[in-house]
Amino acid sequence: MDDVVGVFDAMAATYDELEPWYEHLYARVHAIVRQALPRLAPGAAASALDAGCGTGFQTALLDALGYRAHGVDLSPGLLAVAHARLPRATFVRGRLEALPYGDGSFDAVTCCGSTLSFVADPATALAELGRVLRPGGRLVLEVEHKWSAELAWMAASALTGDALGYGVTARTLWQALARPLRESCVLAYPGYGRLRLFTATELRRLLTAAGLVPTTTWGIHSVTGLMPSTVLHRPRLPGALRPVYAALCAVDGLMTRVPPARGVASSLVVLARKTT
Repeated sequence: MDDVVGVFDAMAATYDELEPWYEHLYARVHAIVRQALPRLAPGAAASALDAGCGTGFQTALLDALGYRAHGVDLSPGLLAVAHARLPRATFVRGRLEALPYGDGSFDAVTCCGSTLSFVADPATALAELGRVLRPGGRLVLEVEHKWSAELAWMAASALTGDALGYGVTARTLWQALARPLRESCVLAYPGYGRLRLFTATELRRLLTAAGLVPTTTWGIHSVTGLMPSTVLHRPRLPGALRPVYAALCAVDGLMTRVPPARGVASSLVVLARKTT
């Protein structure tokens, strides 16, 4: 946990300076949040939690939709930026595996930015997200996906002496993947530490066990997976690549719910409802 806090505290000052990879990811995630969560009438009493809120730019979206916005995160550095961004929201420091809220506190919860992929015990974290939702409440969850085009680029890099800069050896990759195909795996990513990559099957099982019923799934970074993410994790793309990437992003945005594209997407977004 301390390693994760250190990684994100170090990013606090520049966290909102989105690289091309994250520009597209958050544009799509926020479009999905607007689609999945109803815009409320002025004065509505509904509340929403941004779990893994970072600097609060998604918390601000919940606020704009009319919810009484709350945010929770492990990183004091990110929370300080969030407080300054949205003073009227309520921000607290806490862990997803032990959320500091009572049962049924929220009408909606978002957990994006790959937050669950950094959690050591995702089953407990999802149980907590389900616990703090009211019956009928909605969860919008985004996670890193295992069977993606990105995994193919990682393998290609591992087999060519890390030519693409993923920092993963062929042996490490094989050890991570040598498990049942439907289970998640954990791999390190440069600058972010260890990330859990979920399968769609495992994610549905974990959500169901937490009393949450998945209703819609989207995929992000499928068509854009034609480019390795290590090329896109930089402040700006070289001029020749910008129009190519813009075109891929446009097509990717149209393909978020198409099963073949979703199957190779680097991120999965799931809308789920609490049953009781």
